[in-house]
Amino acid sequence: MDSYYYIALAAIASQLVLLIQTYKNHRFALHKYKRDYFWYRPRTVLIVPCKGLDSAFEENITSFFNQDYEDYLLWFVVGAESDPAYGKLCEMKDRLSADSKAQDVQVFVAGKGQSCSQKIHNLIYCYERIGHDVEVMAFADSDACVRSSWLSNIVHPLRSAKNGAASGYRWFVPNKNNLASLALSAMNAKVAQFLGNTRFNQAWGGSMAIRVEVFRKLGLDKIWPKSLSDDLSLSTAVKKVGMKVAFVPACLVASYESTTWHKLFEFGRRQFLITRVYAPRTWWFGLLSSLYSVLGIWATAAVAIYAATIGHEHVSLFTLVPVVFFANQLGRAVIRQTTAHKLLGHERKAMRAACVADIGACWLWSLLLLLFILSSAFGRTICWRGIRYKLLSPTETIVVNHDKS
Repeated sequence: MDSYYYIALAAIASQLVLLIQTYKNHRFALHKYKRDYFWYRPRTVLIVPCKGLDSAFEENITSFFNQDYEDYLLWFVVGAESDPAYGKLCEMKDRLSADSKAQDVQVFVAGKGQSCSQKIHNLIYCYERIGHDVEVMAFADSDACVRSSWLSNIVHPLRSAKNGAASGYRWFVPNKNNLASLALSAMNAKVAQFLGNTRFNQAWGGSMAIRVEVFRKLGLDKIWPKSLSDDLSLSTAVKKVGMKVAFVPACLVASYESTTWHKLFEFGRRQFLITRVYAPRTWWFGLLSSLYSVLGIWATAAVAIYAATIGHEHVSLFTLVPVVFFANQLGRAVIRQTTAHKLLGHERKAMRAACVADIGACWLWSLLLLLFILSSAFGRTICWRGIRYKLLSPTETIVVNHDKS
């Protein structure tokens, strides 16, 4: 038990470091998100891959037409004309194009992908059609609702040569406050809290931008056709040459979603399995940090109880450790929810239940997150939007079967 004395002190110190880092990310986000960027406006194509009709589909798609950006093209792309999104996109194009600043609006049909994910197949289809005058490619998902300044903000960091890509992130806003949807929002928030002014940022494909010349320099036009993940493969390529993925707090986007426990587990395993294949170091960090958080409360609580039963002289220190671990998880939950409420102030009412759930059950979400990571340690097959894929390596993906659309 004497050696545990020093372990306990180290554990307490580590929790203080994590809390300070979360607060630094919070301060970075608040410092950056209110700034308006209007002077850097390269010609940009905004590509939005679609499959099916997501929750709040019309509201989300309308937000892309309403960008306060003069020199941009707006391209939507689906896999097949039979996709329910295709007809809706064509109707919205006819209705909204005249009032949009977008200089060109297109709805493309890319056909079925064979050696990569359907999403990447759609993106590559659009990439092959951009003109020489386009300097930047921006990407957004159809389940995200963005503000009118989103495109200006996501493009702005690319003015610096040290930034290989720029990215926002999603914040799940439950359409229905059932427990599974609240859990989805809370666990996604636990990932979002790691983003800041750091080289450890990962891009998120639903809110992302890259210069065309950098895209080609990194060889992504060769990497993507063999990949499943657009964002993790891009992040890996960017960091490999010593460039950064810049996190843009103003491009944190609301994603309106409701889910079931079955869909939640499928989503959680899929996200971490993709991470295990494309960013193994990040996956190991997630596994070890989640394990550390869980054991930090429950294992040290057991040690504290044992120390009390034998009357150990440092019982108060042993008791302090699980208390500090719990307080750290609680404090970080408060900080990340405060950040989200500042960045997505217009969603505060809709986010209220998820906020209470995240803070009030922070210890529970750590257990669930660990379960998802452990489940992703086995197998290489996932189902994503009705299509099954087998991930053999970061550069080899097998389409097991297509959906019927």
